[in-house]
Amino acid sequence: MVEPLGVAQVYRTCPTDAFDFEVTSELESLDLLVGHERARDALSFGTAIRSDGFNLFVLGQPGHDRHSLVGSFLAEKARGASPPRDWCYRYNFDDPAVPLALSLPPGLGRQLRTDLEALVEELRSAIPAVFESEEYQNRLHELKQAMGERQRDAVEAVRREAREHDILLLSTPNGFTFAPAEGDKMMAPEAFEKLPKDERERIEATVEILQRKLTQAIRQMPRLAKALRDQANALNAEMLESAIGAPLDELKERYAEHAGILTHLDAIREAILFNVDSFIADEPDIPAEAVFSRFQVNLLVDNAEAQGAPVIYQDLPTHQHLVGRIEHHVHNGTLLTDFSLIRAGALHRANGGYLVLDVRGVLTQPGAWETLKRVLRAGEIRTESLEQAYGLISTVTLEPEPVPLDVKIVLLGERLLYYLLCEHDPEFLELFKVQADLEDELDRDPEHEAFYAQVVATLAREAALRPLDRSGVAAVIERASRLADDQRKLTARHRDLHDLVLEADHWAGEETATVIARRHVEKAVSQQLWRAGRIRERSHEMITRGTMLVATEGRVVGQVNGLSVLQLGEYAFGQPSRITATARPGSGQVVDIEREARMGGRIHSKAVMILSRYLATRYAGEEPLSLSASLAFEQSYGGVEGDSASVAEVCALVSAIARVPLDQAFAVTGSIDQHGRVQAVGGVNEKIEGFFDVCAARGDLVGQAVILPATNVEHLMLKAEVREAIEQGRFRVFAVSRVDEALELLTGLPIGEADAQGHFPEGSLDARVAERLVHFREVVKHARQEEQGGDGNGHEEQDDER
Repeated sequence: MVEPLGVAQVYRTCPTDAFDFEVTSELESLDLLVGHERARDALSFGTAIRSDGFNLFVLGQPGHDRHSLVGSFLAEKARGASPPRDWCYRYNFDDPAVPLALSLPPGLGRQLRTDLEALVEELRSAIPAVFESEEYQNRLHELKQAMGERQRDAVEAVRREAREHDILLLSTPNGFTFAPAEGDKMMAPEAFEKLPKDERERIEATVEILQRKLTQAIRQMPRLAKALRDQANALNAEMLESAIGAPLDELKERYAEHAGILTHLDAIREAILFNVDSFIADEPDIPAEAVFSRFQVNLLVDNAEAQGAPVIYQDLPTHQHLVGRIEHHVHNGTLLTDFSLIRAGALHRANGGYLVLDVRGVLTQPGAWETLKRVLRAGEIRTESLEQAYGLISTVTLEPEPVPLDVKIVLLGERLLYYLLCEHDPEFLELFKVQADLEDELDRDPEHEAFYAQVVATLAREAALRPLDRSGVAAVIERASRLADDQRKLTARHRDLHDLVLEADHWAGEETATVIARRHVEKAVSQQLWRAGRIRERSHEMITRGTMLVATEGRVVGQVNGLSVLQLGEYAFGQPSRITATARPGSGQVVDIEREARMGGRIHSKAVMILSRYLATRYAGEEPLSLSASLAFEQSYGGVEGDSASVAEVCALVSAIARVPLDQAFAVTGSIDQHGRVQAVGGVNEKIEGFFDVCAARGDLVGQAVILPATNVEHLMLKAEVREAIEQGRFRVFAVSRVDEALELLTGLPIGEADAQGHFPEGSLDARVAERLVHFREVVKHARQEEQGGDGNGHEEQDDER
């Protein structure tokens, strides 16, 4: 007969005498990735290799606190690297729509921006001062005066020649005109008509010649004006050079080793000389301030204070947050932009270092995943709007010169997302070739328990909490085994541990204790369960009040208590349920009512098929199984999935067939194979505790029990109330390897072994099952014979009638 498990088998304690410290403050902190050697090696490899496509994907559940683990590793890795270069955008004087990128050593971008601001301030005062100076005004006046004299001399030469021929050159509102002279005055028209014909013809011919000479002189005036402008421009350029030459030359000398800056300074010089009217005209086409604004640089990424390579975490990885954006401002109802309104994205800030992204965030933001892949494929950051990238708008805007990309992308995500991307995105593995898979659990042995103590000490120290004493550490380790659902494992999810220690510190503070002890950890656990336990209590209340029928005492044919687990968020609890079975003569069919009602999942349907084959193989032998049976989870309205109830279902079916009652003080969990072996299932701790809570709520415990697979014993970490009841014999836990052992416990009858002829011992359970199945076969055989005989008589009567 199977014996119940002892307290030591259902809970593995952590001995405090194995620790060589009194409180965790004596322990040194450690890297929390130490327990994740596989992931650590992958991170080391992925961050060291510089080839394209070797970006990283860190696989793990949210409870791992992936961001903190990876962030600490990358920060340590980046600390020894050189700071990346600064990045600026400068005005493109040849094509303003395409701002030019400028790469500078770290810190030089800030210095250049300051120097250019100082240059503009100096030019704002120096240039107007030059054009307002007495020297400039005198030289400009001399040029204009000399040019005016040349214009007057050309006209006066024609005037003198005309006077020599007794002709006057007169100025009129419409220009110049010639007239014959009479002394010093213009000859009257009447007098001109009285002159001899030869004289008149001479005067007219002379006027014609003079007219041509005057026209030639006047035609020279635009050239003289152009010459004046050229001379004035030369003067302006000379004066501007005197104003800008020294400060520009000083900057060129300071930045002599940086070709990009020298090119920009040369462009500034040319722009000043080209836009001289902006500094001297009263209403210039381009104001001086607009010209000055083009001289500045837009410092996109400033690494002046960087200590090593950057590690950037972008919590909202939208398209614009990744590649940057181009801002606009409204002027007279029009949206305007320029190079100074280009803003950096996370890729710019992380360039030369590491960019950490949550893959779920990238996948859920419109266009972000395609943008990230496009940037990695191209090896450059192109700042453009999402609409512009997909050609959805045709508005004229900037197209900044792309910035070369040198960054290591680290994606954080769940394993399911990783494998889905591998399956459905053919480019994924080309761009993310390194997977860093975090451990879910660590081995529990004396070495790892000592290591775990250091983990707890590190978490407490980083969170500035009270230290834990030995008992507190032991309680945390025992809780870690429960979270792993395994006596031989410890959970590796640091966030769960961090929260537990944080809450224990709170309860220690409530007592004004100086250290965190076991009672504080246990209170933190109980409070976690209490806060999440409302649904569990309401569900169990329905059983204790009789709304849901679950028997915990007595004996009933074809009925057994099954155990299931309900998961609500991160909280799970066990729920007993009533499984019933019926059996009658039939054609060997086991009807799964849950499946027929479309409330059973595929795994549950498979389990029912397996148990039906097990029954046929064990009890029918070479004969057909003449059975019509049904199985149902009573008062189940939310669907059934999983195979953990198959042992209970077999027991209910055997009871229904043999008409042998089952002890309702038992609850059963476990799955079976076709040979009757009991297989491990999940959630055994929650299942046992759920049945225990229901039984305890109904009154005093009188030996109620749970039957579970023997392979699940090492997964047991039961709560203190259950252990106490087990120790006192008021509650029991049995571990079975075969379904026969469960049937013996439930029925109180021996199973019995078949002899050479296939007969079972008298009074055994299998003998009753076999006897009942033989009866079913006879009933079915007799019914078929009667059916066949009835058909023959019917046909004969029909023939007689015809």
